[in-house]
Amino acid sequence: MTAVDARPETTTELRFPPGFRWGTATAAYQIEGAAAEDGRTPSIWDTFSREPGRVRNGDTGDIAADHYHRMREDVALMKQLGVTDYRFSVSWPRVQPTGRGPGVQKGLDFYRRLTDALLDAGIRPVATLYHWDLPQELEDAGGWPQRETAQRFGDYAGIMADALGDRVRTWTTLNEPWCAAFLGYGSGVHAPGRTSASASLRAAHHFNLAHGWAAQLLHTALPSTSEISLTLNLHAVRPLTESAADRDAARRIDAVGNRIFLDPVFHGRLPEDLVRDTAAVTDWSFVRDGDLEVTSTPIDSLGINYYSPTVVAAGSSDSPSPWAGAEEHVRFLPAPGPRTAMDWPVDADGLYELLTRLRDDLPGVPLVITENGAAYDDYADPSGEVHDPERVAYLQAHLAAVHRAIGDGADVRGYFLWSLLDNFEWAYGYSKRFGIVHVDFATQRRTFKDSARWYADVIARGGLTG
Repeated sequence: MTAVDARPETTTELRFPPGFRWGTATAAYQIEGAAAEDGRTPSIWDTFSREPGRVRNGDTGDIAADHYHRMREDVALMKQLGVTDYRFSVSWPRVQPTGRGPGVQKGLDFYRRLTDALLDAGIRPVATLYHWDLPQELEDAGGWPQRETAQRFGDYAGIMADALGDRVRTWTTLNEPWCAAFLGYGSGVHAPGRTSASASLRAAHHFNLAHGWAAQLLHTALPSTSEISLTLNLHAVRPLTESAADRDAARRIDAVGNRIFLDPVFHGRLPEDLVRDTAAVTDWSFVRDGDLEVTSTPIDSLGINYYSPTVVAAGSSDSPSPWAGAEEHVRFLPAPGPRTAMDWPVDADGLYELLTRLRDDLPGVPLVITENGAAYDDYADPSGEVHDPERVAYLQAHLAAVHRAIGDGADVRGYFLWSLLDNFEWAYGYSKRFGIVHVDFATQRRTFKDSARWYADVIARGGLTG
């Protein structure tokens, strides 16, 4: 383990507001391992990763970063970094293996120990209830396209409120329901690997409904000082040109990528253009009377995950698409500029665009950057050091964009860097590294990358230095 180095005193140029929350984030299936211990049963990602060809190199999350056994070491790393907050997710099949019935105490005890360790280290725990690891038994019963899954999620939220409500004050119901609905049930590149446009739209609605039911329960079960949130990976959509056709392509993607969640959650309505665009796919009869009152249950903040912008033009997509109702009308084009190891464009202006849009569209709703980061081809040099100047430059630019948005009136309360640890990167397996802490998966040795030292300096100063 490498200690955080001190940095020479320099002048802070961009200071963030007092009380700004500096955090980092992870997800249960990506780091915990211990996939069959203490009563945990398979999730859809356990099943998906075992299907040939689904995950690069046949990788699984069986061991991952072994956080289940190395949790205290990882909390110590966070304390060295100086983070004020840590966003983790709860493994649903670890605490309620079948998605029904009472919680499993050994699983719940792990999250109690994690929360206590964080509090002892002076770090605020931020619990995410769902980061894509649906119990396989619920998927076998139909998964998120079925209304019952949303009901089961509400019960699970109650179990977690009972277990951690006295320790955790900040709760996120869902992480990136767009990915779970459209990559999991539309394009099939994520678990459970289904390819049905109608199923993806049903899943999206049931995610909204699950969020609303969970938010209602949490408001009732938790102390009034608790913060309840939802995290969305909103798309910074740009038309290639200002032509009417390209702007209509952007409108379609904004509807099925952004407003499919924003409108039900914050306005209690379905976007009319979304319903029109998807009429050939579904009649939306699965939306029942009263559903939109549930989905618009008030929340205390909105989490934003951002990595890169989306550039579109009129035309037909030439590859399988998760964008229900848009395939024959929209082409996706590469944005200019440098790219990460994921081949994602680096464009911090897209984050500024999102934050100022939300400033205007959702006045009075506090915002938190719940994920932002980049994968690069990191490696330990012969001395054991991990130098990642590209990641430092990426983070510097994106934090500067957040600072600019705050200066222009966006109510951004915090920034959670993705990710603390190198981990299982979904369909990419262990081939992509997002962490600011390097993990040697053969030995599980943790080493701070240069970006970790840089982030510790930013936190200590409360801003960026020139």
